[in-house]
Amino acid sequence: MKGVSNFILIILFLLLDPYEVFGEVKLPALISNGMVLQRDIPLTIWGWADPDEEVQIIFRDKSYATKADTHGKWSTELDASEAGGPYDMQINTITIHDILIGDVWLCGGQSNMELPLSRVTDLYATEIDRINISDIRIFRVPISYHFQEPQTRLPGGYWMKAVPAHIRSFSAVAYFFAAELQQRYHVPVGLVNIAVGGSPAEAWLSEENLKHYPEYAEMLKICSNPSYVDSVESSDRNRRNVWFKKLNANDPGVALWSEYGVDVSGWPSISLPGYWNDKGLDLINGSVWFQKNFDVPDKLSGREATLRLGRIIDSDSAFLNGVFVGSVGYQYPPRIYKVPSGVLKSGRNELMVRVVCPSGKGGFVVDKPYKILIDSLAVDLTGMWKYHPGAAMPPLNPQTFFRYKPAGLYNAMLFPVRDFEFKGVIWYQGESNTAKPDEYRQLFPDVIKDWRSTLNSSNLPFLYVQLANYGETSCCPTGSKWAELRDAQRRVLDLPKTGMAVTIDIGEWNDIHPLNKKEVGHRLALQANKVAYGDTGIISSGPLYEHMSVENNSIVLTFKSTGTGFNTNCRLQGFEIAGSDGQFVVAEADFVSQNSIKVWSNKIQHPQAVRYGWADNPASVNLYNLEGLPASPFTTAD
Repeated sequence: MKGVSNFILIILFLLLDPYEVFGEVKLPALISNGMVLQRDIPLTIWGWADPDEEVQIIFRDKSYATKADTHGKWSTELDASEAGGPYDMQINTITIHDILIGDVWLCGGQSNMELPLSRVTDLYATEIDRINISDIRIFRVPISYHFQEPQTRLPGGYWMKAVPAHIRSFSAVAYFFAAELQQRYHVPVGLVNIAVGGSPAEAWLSEENLKHYPEYAEMLKICSNPSYVDSVESSDRNRRNVWFKKLNANDPGVALWSEYGVDVSGWPSISLPGYWNDKGLDLINGSVWFQKNFDVPDKLSGREATLRLGRIIDSDSAFLNGVFVGSVGYQYPPRIYKVPSGVLKSGRNELMVRVVCPSGKGGFVVDKPYKILIDSLAVDLTGMWKYHPGAAMPPLNPQTFFRYKPAGLYNAMLFPVRDFEFKGVIWYQGESNTAKPDEYRQLFPDVIKDWRSTLNSSNLPFLYVQLANYGETSCCPTGSKWAELRDAQRRVLDLPKTGMAVTIDIGEWNDIHPLNKKEVGHRLALQANKVAYGDTGIISSGPLYEHMSVENNSIVLTFKSTGTGFNTNCRLQGFEIAGSDGQFVVAEADFVSQNSIKVWSNKIQHPQAVRYGWADNPASVNLYNLEGLPASPFTTAD
């Protein structure tokens, strides 16, 4: 019996968590193979172990000793190191390989920062295919949220190199930013990406700072109840499941019209792209089937191809000659579907697309590519299509995204990286706060101050992107929440160590995710050169409004950041002026000096205020400096 007992004890011993058996050190996900550490400053290395366990770190021929506290947390400070690598680090029995020392940037915001290089291949396909820079690395923090308290550990993640196997998943803005800095300063660049698509600024604010916003503080209190969150999420899932189940049950085309050879002779026609409600289709929400025939030459039949279906609102499933070739579940990603060899036929081919729109206006977004690419042949798919309603449904109320609720992302994604050292922050966010631009005047500065406090660096460089032009163009004076939020972003430059990349000239009217991310990265890098690296001689910005004076019936504006001067090779547009009634009219404007502009209108005798680029998508802003950088939209009014 004694032998049996010993055998059982051995088995139980082997089944135990080895960390519990041996008291092994545990490390945060950030401290792992391939990591990039910040150069030229002391570094904190931390982790967990059994209470009072001794921890020894060996790095670059130096040894550091510490001990876990009574809660099992340990940390120690390593000496500052110059840029270089790769190195190994030994922490008790753990070896971390391939460590670089350079500059590490924290990347925050929403979808325009999150958006990967795979989404911008229309502009940069050749360049992306050539990227192979192991000195640029990214750590993608897994998306998570938590409301009860700040978390100390990330749920996972790993470092990736900017090499062909991983490059398409890199944040496009962050990569182009890093590539420019790496080329200029010849040091490794690390990127820690915590951006979350659709996230408002309040989701990135700590509970302590939410006290200034009673509405958000109350929402955090509500969300801190796990049973409430579970109940709402369960209700959302059930409601959506019921909606889609009923939709599919009532749609006569399901499992039938996706087949090859469907008789569409009795189907009406519709011109695409466009919204179907604007083209006479009464169905508002639900599903609609669209069919298009196109011809393929004999010599190209059976070839691999790429089907481009622009952007579709809201979700779609595409079938080519009865073969499923792709699907996207929401409106923003471009539809780029690979057609495998053997699908295309000689002569007539049939494309069927089922579109589901749960709410709002459904359709095919205009001014996007709709074509099929077969070798060098591009077959245009715009024009007349056949269509048939699937099933009409009542609008589906949007689901509750708890990851957008106050403090949730701060607690789960920012706080756990607080001990890592960063060169600075790059931030692209604001679209989700355009409904309350006045609030953003306080909210955004509070986010910056909060992050600096959390990351233990009161002057941490914080560089951000001003919202790009978006929506229908406007040439007449009008109110604009987007313009108000841009002005709120501009005013944040009053905080020290901040820099703003103006993008009012590189947006897309029909896409909240403009493709030109390389220029965004470039303009952020210009700000980094000045704000983070101290290059005071560089021109990092276009003209920025500074102050105004009233002279007779005109207003003279003075600007800073004019570089070597305004680009005067144009007739200035985009200015508006108002009198005491606050009603703006289109204004004339002319250059007065290297840093001043006079604005006036014969309709305004006693001018009080000027604004520039004041629209969601201003049609004719053209104020630049000679370095080619655009002026920020602004208003002189408070």
